[in-house]
Amino acid sequence: MTTSLPALQGKASVALPIERAFAYFTESFGSWWPGYSIGKVEMADALLEPQVGGRWYERGVDGSECDWGRVLAWEPPHRILVTWQINGLWQFDPDPAHASEVEIRFTAEGPEQTVVELEHRHLDRLIEGQALRDVIAEQGGGWSTVLQSFEKFATAQG
Repeated sequence: MTTSLPALQGKASVALPIERAFAYFTESFGSWWPGYSIGKVEMADALLEPQVGGRWYERGVDGSECDWGRVLAWEPPHRILVTWQINGLWQFDPDPAHASEVEIRFTAEGPEQTVVELEHRHLDRLIEGQALRDVIAEQGGGWSTVLQSFEKFATAQG
């Protein structure tokens, strides 16, 4: 029997117009991603292809690539929805039936302020989803560590 695991949340506020916040988040992904990696070698970059069906993946220092998921929705500058196909064993799972989802929303709070909200849901679809949820929650109560890294990067770029 499958149990429903609560979604993980994260939120950040950046002193940037919404278009620039979205662009920094998506185009400079590897510059601010805090280095969490599932590849077999050290991560050199993290990339997000800017279209529905695009890949979300990491590139290792040796050029190897390791998928994380796929882009389900690409709605600049307001929303991105990607699959998270990394299971609780911290391995890529190619089966889309096992994918959770990560939705990132960008909301303008003024001409120079944007709120970025993240929700990671459907964790019960993942193999060992509870274990993955527990590890992410231990690292700051959700996705806050990742969004704090983005907030620092965006502030420095602003």
